[in-house]
Amino acid sequence: MLSHVIWSGSAALEFLLLIRGWQCGLLRRYPLFYGYISFVAALDVPRFLAHAWSNQVYWYTYWFSEILGVMAGCAVVFEIYRIALDSYPGAARITRNVLMFVFAMAFAKGLVNAWNLHQVWDEAAANGLKLHQAWDEAAALALERLVRTVQGIALIALVVLFLAYSIPFGKNLRGILLGYSLFIAERIICLTFVPPQGHDFWFYAYSASYLVVLSLWLAHLWSYHPVPEAQTRLALERDYQVLAAATQRRFRETAGFVRKAVRS
Repeated sequence: MLSHVIWSGSAALEFLLLIRGWQCGLLRRYPLFYGYISFVAALDVPRFLAHAWSNQVYWYTYWFSEILGVMAGCAVVFEIYRIALDSYPGAARITRNVLMFVFAMAFAKGLVNAWNLHQVWDEAAANGLKLHQAWDEAAALALERLVRTVQGIALIALVVLFLAYSIPFGKNLRGILLGYSLFIAERIICLTFVPPQGHDFWFYAYSASYLVVLSLWLAHLWSYHPVPEAQTRLALERDYQVLAAATQRRFRETAGFVRKAVRS
């Protein structure tokens, strides 16, 4: 009963958030964010059908869609950085490249860890133990924990950057950042400190926290509010130029050293 109440409330808030975003023209301003909301809302359909079909089908559908949701969540982090650094093209370019690299490495490491876990549990299964479903769940949780942690670190880094340069948060950006940060923090705590046998309870806590997140987003995205331009804009761009020049110099020095080593 509780799960149906949470699901119905989440679906209603998602629908209202999308409708309001369309009415205010926010969908075209924040396409990745609203694309994420649409994607999460669309996942309810196969999950509902799978639940009606059988528990086993629902089990596989849930964990597969959970991984897809983790991947889609990376788009929210990209959107937050895009909105925050829209007036800082140099810093936006380098952070976008860094985020792409870090997320790719996180997913690669998560897949490698899952494969290693699969190898170990395959040996146990060969001895008659039925561990296939447990492996799928453990691998999914490990991958999600790694990627969620990277997302959390990226959001903390953005907040530190804004505080260091006294960059103001607009209402829309603040709402997206607050909501997704709350969602990430709660999920990381569950994945890190809650044992598997407590997953049923924390599943409800995790689902209920999503209602709070959606409420935050709806309150902050009821209308369009641009990010105010900071007085320290030139300082951030100047620091980026210094960093970019130093990096290029290091690359040239490294390339020269490699050429000398090859010739010798």
